[in-house]
Amino acid sequence: MQRLNEFLLLVDSYLGSGPWFVYLLVGTGIFFTVYLRFPQFRYFKHAFKVVTGRFDKKTDEGDTSHFQALTTALSGTVGTGNIAGVALAIHMGGPAALFWMLLTGLLGMTTKFVEVTLSHKYREKDKEGLIAGGPMYYMKKRLNLRLPNNKVINTGKWLGGFFAAATILSSIGTGNLPQINSISNSMFATFGIPHILTGGILAILLGFVILGGIKRIAMVTSRLVPGMALIYLIGAAAVLVYNYDNIIPSFVSIFANVFTGTAATGGFLGASFIFAFKLGVNRGLFSNEAGQGSAPIAHAAARAHEPVSEGMVAILEPFIDTIVICTITGLVLLSSGIWNEKVDNVFQVTDMVILQGEYDDNRAEDRERLSYYIDGAIPPPFYTGALKIDNGRIEQEGITIIHARSVAMDVKVTLGDQPFSGVVTIHNGRLSGPAVPVTFSGQSLIHSAPLTAQAFTRSHFGNYGQYIVSIGLLLFAFSTAISWSYYGDRAVTYLMGTTYVPYYRMVYVAMFFFAAFTDTTIVWTLSYITIAFMTIPNLVGLLLLHREIKTTIREYWVLFREEFPDDKSLK
Repeated sequence: MQRLNEFLLLVDSYLGSGPWFVYLLVGTGIFFTVYLRFPQFRYFKHAFKVVTGRFDKKTDEGDTSHFQALTTALSGTVGTGNIAGVALAIHMGGPAALFWMLLTGLLGMTTKFVEVTLSHKYREKDKEGLIAGGPMYYMKKRLNLRLPNNKVINTGKWLGGFFAAATILSSIGTGNLPQINSISNSMFATFGIPHILTGGILAILLGFVILGGIKRIAMVTSRLVPGMALIYLIGAAAVLVYNYDNIIPSFVSIFANVFTGTAATGGFLGASFIFAFKLGVNRGLFSNEAGQGSAPIAHAAARAHEPVSEGMVAILEPFIDTIVICTITGLVLLSSGIWNEKVDNVFQVTDMVILQGEYDDNRAEDRERLSYYIDGAIPPPFYTGALKIDNGRIEQEGITIIHARSVAMDVKVTLGDQPFSGVVTIHNGRLSGPAVPVTFSGQSLIHSAPLTAQAFTRSHFGNYGQYIVSIGLLLFAFSTAISWSYYGDRAVTYLMGTTYVPYYRMVYVAMFFFAAFTDTTIVWTLSYITIAFMTIPNLVGLLLLHREIKTTIREYWVLFREEFPDDKSLK
């Protein structure tokens, strides 16, 4: 599993984690924000009016209302990215990473507006009379190559096909695997429920919902999203009230080290500016999916007589998902102080590495050296050899165990429920040789959902706070899996027609079950790759069609002012 994870990380290093990808994503958002004159601010108030149905017509075509399309798309974005993703970003990049998440969300409001408008404009109906839309359809119709002799090469069809194939992969890698994996880990850590039981029950419920198609999905998500958000916000407010004196310092810390990186503090070994920037942008994209091209698939089903109104609705998505919910999660993590504290936990093998030499994170020179190792600036001195263990305690001298980017303390090794005695083989810092099912535990930093769960215990609710995170994560992640099944559904329809949709749904549910007991690190790494496969062709397509987007928006306002002359939008 470790070798597989290392291979996936290598692939991702050239895609989503490559510096060029971050610049493409942010650059597209900046370009459209300036080119369209800051629509996320100018159209924000108007977007709220549109989502209420105030400007709807009885003749509008579609399968869902504006509000249902918004909640369906939100259910696809509000998930592990808001709970586990924010925690992972701060854990690895420090408070500055949250700033870059928020900036990505702000720019994402424009990107989402553009991609939804264009995709809605070129939506179609499938053989069953249901709406089929998404970036693959505008690619098919508008990205064909015209030669000097006026001959047209159907490049758009193939580009749309690549996007659709990437959507199917991403529906598994983004909307499916990480969601149930986070749910099952949270249920096990909080309630002791076996991973396989959680996966089995939720797989059955998922199958029941997605078999009903977009109308049942929209009905479920329109009820689920407001309720789950309320539960989560109550728990977060309890933490913030309990730690009210830390709110302002926490808020300041988000902006204080934006361009310098975060220095080592507590168990946190520090993070460079570049590391925090790349991580914040990537986690911001994972959270709100702006530019990825997923949300336009849900918005395409909305009832509207023209495309821009649905683009207006889409502006609200990154605002709610990233600007509001991710900010609240970040402030909870920072104000509680748990983000840089070591706590007792069971180590994940893929998060653990053993270094040659003894390092003390209380010494400035050791912290600096370790931060270079962890950020990949210089190769770490991996330990290779036998690890001698007696009655659960490591006897080997001259080594340091790193877990979750921190120096592990009070490390214990067990076999089953008993202290382990024997030898474990280590190669290049990793467990090697014949597999010995030993478990390492001790004190170290934690990340992802467990970190957020710990933060929620720092309130008047005490240990009951972790139940709020578990329930919130259950609802958030499950609703995300529901929405992403629809995205994959429409991608299959584009590639092969509606005949193969039932087979896709069966595979989707099966993968959902098996991911409940799959290694967390590999699941997250896979999701990074599938996100890039969708995002790259979509962003390129949007940039190529920038003039059409501006013309479509101009036509919308001309028509709108003719139909609603008394409305004060943009006045």
